[in-house]
Amino acid sequence: MNTRFVETFLTLARLGSFRATANAMHATPAAISLRIKTLEAELGVELIERSAAEFQLTPHGERLLTHARSVVQATRSLQLAAQDDAQIATRLRLGVIETVVHSWLPDYVRMLNTEYSRIVVDLTVDVSAVLAPRLRAGELDLVLQVESDGDPTVVSTALASYPVRWIARRDLIPASRAKHVQTVLHKPVLTFGRGTAPQMAVEGIVSELARRAGVPLEQTNVTCMPSVAVIVQLLRDGYGVAAVPALFVEPLLQSGELGELQVRPLPPPIVVAMCYRDDAAVGVLAAARVAHDACDAYAQTMGRQLIQRR
Repeated sequence: MNTRFVETFLTLARLGSFRATANAMHATPAAISLRIKTLEAELGVELIERSAAEFQLTPHGERLLTHARSVVQATRSLQLAAQDDAQIATRLRLGVIETVVHSWLPDYVRMLNTEYSRIVVDLTVDVSAVLAPRLRAGELDLVLQVESDGDPTVVSTALASYPVRWIARRDLIPASRAKHVQTVLHKPVLTFGRGTAPQMAVEGIVSELARRAGVPLEQTNVTCMPSVAVIVQLLRDGYGVAAVPALFVEPLLQSGELGELQVRPLPPPIVVAMCYRDDAAVGVLAAARVAHDACDAYAQTMGRQLIQRR
């Protein structure tokens, strides 16, 4: 079986158009149609509902999509294993969230340059809500984002879980642990961008803490910040409290400049996932493998329990 035809089937299923698939694969619509008919003949089933007014897969086509993805991914892995690392050359359009920028991204870029010197990185830093659609649209090749992508055409692998803590400047932390909740309720609480999973979780926890303490919700203040660097600077200035991974401020915790508020519940950990499309090229798979290694190495260096999932 020609695996290129299987890849064509995947691309057609994702784009829902013979013309769009032809443009994406640098072929003609007639050539794409012939590939699909040949694949159908080999499989002995129809994959496309040709009598439907709009593009639609047959039940057989829907059922075989998962198997087709496995075939293409196995083929890419075989190609990657067979190639000399020095021969893999591509321009990698990499999208990352700030959580990765402030942890293991520098190590990742160095490792990638060492192992695959002909992979050139074009870096985009943004929130997951922006990166994920750009990946699905084919504007990015590899994305390191918060949590996995639910799109079946995207391969998602959880890399690490970053424990989040309530952090404040040391002189803002009351001596009595019983008053720590009041600090969270009466100081601005810094968190990540609006609409992100961490921000929504913090909003929910602050609301519940206010309800328990009898504090009007309008008196609380959850402030969204797009930049980790800004959050850290505001913490150092004593502006408020932050719900962030402790590893971002580890040196400041060690020096005693910042401290941890003993408030429960803790915000949920930030889960970082690696995502790429199911038709990703060999160069993207090579970069994904190095991302696994870089994340592992960073966890060992930090001596922290960043939960690795393979």
